[in-house]
Amino acid sequence: MELDLLYEIDAPKPWPQAHPYGQRQTEQRAYREAIEQIKLADQRGFHTSWHVEHHFREGRSHCPAPEVLIGALSQVTERIRLGFGVALMPHPFTPPMRVAEKVATADILSRGRIEWGTGRSTPMEQTAFGVDREESREQWREAVDAVVRMWEDEYFEYHGKYLDFPRRMVTPKPYQDPHPPCWMAANSNDSAAIAGKSGLGLLSFTTLKPLEELKKQVDQYRAAAANPEPITRVTQNKIASYTLVHCAPTMTEAEEAGIWESVLWWYQNLAEFTLEWELPHLSPEDQEKAFPELRRSREEGFDPKVFNDADMIIVGTPEQCIEKMKRYVDIGVDELICYKQFGHLGHESIMQSIDLLGKEVLPEVGAYSAERARKLAS
Repeated sequence: MELDLLYEIDAPKPWPQAHPYGQRQTEQRAYREAIEQIKLADQRGFHTSWHVEHHFREGRSHCPAPEVLIGALSQVTERIRLGFGVALMPHPFTPPMRVAEKVATADILSRGRIEWGTGRSTPMEQTAFGVDREESREQWREAVDAVVRMWEDEYFEYHGKYLDFPRRMVTPKPYQDPHPPCWMAANSNDSAAIAGKSGLGLLSFTTLKPLEELKKQVDQYRAAAANPEPITRVTQNKIASYTLVHCAPTMTEAEEAGIWESVLWWYQNLAEFTLEWELPHLSPEDQEKAFPELRRSREEGFDPKVFNDADMIIVGTPEQCIEKMKRYVDIGVDELICYKQFGHLGHESIMQSIDLLGKEVLPEVGAYSAERARKLAS
């Protein structure tokens, strides 16, 4: 199992009051520190750094243009792969020809290190961009097909349900031949099965689910991927799953850095934003199902360690992180995406975590993964 990173560019409130909008300092620092952290991860052997495309998500995700950040990273890193995690494919977000252009350009600048994650986004963003949710999956599929053909055909022409495009030469062509590997973001088991059947890598963005639930998604994906009907020219059978990860020399040091306050902030911010903007129609009972710990998390004395105790997040010493990560290996995860920059964790604490993960955790997890693969093959 490889270790990846995920960056949304968190900019938690309270923001400084030096400017009427207050947020500029926080955003600028978050971008600057993220680049330094990813440069270190590149040196420490992390596999991929994934970068979201999200819009209008105050506090937790200030990264609407991952192609710009990826372009910058391509010039200051050497080995780490750079992932669109994800490019939003329904046509009103970005016309397919613009997706083809920006992903191919990033692939050239990085000399073939791009991973092309794709997705449809959520109701709040879709509404703002005029995306019809009922048609978003069909638009996603048509856009993926069109982009691949734009990369492969010298001159491209397309007359589909949503895209009517005259004969043109779409430039540039990607560095990787035939094109960067394609992934699909999925939150449900049904979506995971669609990714597997389509021959796409699975970006599992299930949030704080028990590992038993993640295992069901892994199994559904593998079953579908066993007999794929690929929709791109690069067939994949890989699962990358994300969660919060923080490593420190001792738990005391992790706690002094504010790990539990940051975990609690991240969970509450995600839950409350989702319920306000994405799922305002849910009944209190359904809200409880979506975020089972939300009510308790608002109560005095709530202990966010419950997430760590259940291995839904990975916090601890190198030895503790290794043991937790082995459980992800055992259920079949190929790449563990480590969400690093969250809450009010300081830059130095995150840098130390990346350093420890690279030097002490990654070699052990890699050896355990290799041994497990040998046993399964024998």
